[in-house]
Amino acid sequence: MDDIDLVRDFNRYYTRRIGVLNDEYLGQGRPLGEARLLFEIGAGADLRDLRRRLGLDSGYLSRMLRSLSSQGLVAVAPRPGDARVRTATLTPAGRREVAELEERSRVYVAELLEPLSPRQRAELVEAQTAIQRLLRLAAITLTPVPDAAPEARFCLRAYAAELVTRFPEGYDAEGALLPPGTLHDGTFLLAAEEGEPVGCGLWQGGSPGTAEIRHLWVSPRARGLGLARRLLAALEADAAARGVTTVRLGTHSTLVEAIALYRSAGYREIPPYDESPYNQLAFEKPL
Repeated sequence: MDDIDLVRDFNRYYTRRIGVLNDEYLGQGRPLGEARLLFEIGAGADLRDLRRRLGLDSGYLSRMLRSLSSQGLVAVAPRPGDARVRTATLTPAGRREVAELEERSRVYVAELLEPLSPRQRAELVEAQTAIQRLLRLAAITLTPVPDAAPEARFCLRAYAAELVTRFPEGYDAEGALLPPGTLHDGTFLLAAEEGEPVGCGLWQGGSPGTAEIRHLWVSPRARGLGLARRLLAALEADAAARGVTTVRLGTHSTLVEAIALYRSAGYREIPPYDESPYNQLAFEKPL
C-alpha cells in the first residue's frame, strides 16, 4: 500500500475502534457530532468561531444547536453589547452532560490502555503526539497576501514584539520592519491555522537573480511543528519560480534556533551584506 492507502486504513481502524460511527457516542445516547459540539462550546463560544473551528456550514451547525437546545443542554442568544454576534453557552444540564462525557471518555481510554505495558503505553502516546503534530502542520495553510493586509501586519507586530524582548539592544520595529505596501518584487506568505495567523515570511528581490528572505516568524502556539522549515522552503520555491537563483538572509546571534534552521537547510555563512545592526550573521543559499 502507498502512503495514502496506509493513512486511510489507519483512519478506518481508529474511527471504528473509538466508536465514532456509532449513533450513541460513549453510550450516552447522542452522536459524536453533538457530543463534540458540547465540548467545543465549553464556557461559551460565538457561532462564527464554532463554524470555523469545526469546519461546519451554518445550516448543519444550526440544526445541531436546535437539537441540543430542545434537550435543554445549550442556550443560544445575542452577545451582550453586540447583538450581531450570537453565542452558545451550556446550561447547567449541559455542563453536567459534558462532565459525564469527560468521565466516560477517561474510563474508555483507561480500558483501552490497560492491556499494554508501561513501555507500550509510552510508545502509543509518543506516536499519537507525532501524528497530531504532523496533522497540524499539514492543515496549516500558506497563502500569499499583500504585505499591508491586516493579518500580515498582525504577524509582523508580533514578530517585532518578540525581538524587543530577545535582542539585548532592543528592536526598532518602525525602522526595521518592511513598511506596508512596499513589497512589489517578492512575496509575503501568511501561515494560518483554522483561520488564525500563526506565522509569516517574505522574500524580496535585490540584484538580478538574487533575493532576500526576511521576517520569518512562527507564533509560539505553532512552534515545534516544523512550520518555520515549511515556510522557508515555500519562500525558496516561490522565489525560484520567479527566476531567483540565490537567496540570502541576515539574523541576530541570539536567535540560535533560526541559525540552526538555516544551517540545516543548506545555507552557508557569508560576510554581512547590509548595515542593519540586527543582521549580525549573514547566510546565502543557491536555488
